[in-house]
Amino acid sequence: MRKAHSLIFIDAFINLGLGLLLIFFPDSLVHMLGIPPAESAFYPSILGAVLFGIGLALILTWLRRDAGGLGLGGAIAINLCAGIVLALWLVAGNLELPLRGSLFLWAIVALLVGISLTELIASRSGRH
Repeated sequence: MRKAHSLIFIDAFINLGLGLLLIFFPDSLVHMLGIPPAESAFYPSILGAVLFGIGLALILTWLRRDAGGLGLGGAIAINLCAGIVLALWLVAGNLELPLRGSLFLWAIVALLVGISLTELIASRSGRH
């Protein structure tokens, strides 16, 4: 159990670090690493948000000293990270989307945040 607990901690910080790098996806890093550039940082940053959420979920697991799984708290962390970064892209990302694309992505934000709030309320009331 102790070794698994340590691995969860290490995995959490790997995911948090990779997530942050991808959320911001700086051109200088892309050039330095020699990896293919993206036309837009939209998809890499969404992936980064999910990785960051997984890292937060692993931290929650590590704090509980539970190696059994991410649980409801983990699901909340992952969904909120992805939803928040997507919302930030929609507000400040100059995506130039057609109305249907914008509505679709806002619906995803609403779904991710809505399910997270429902899970949070359920976990607080003991009905999970």
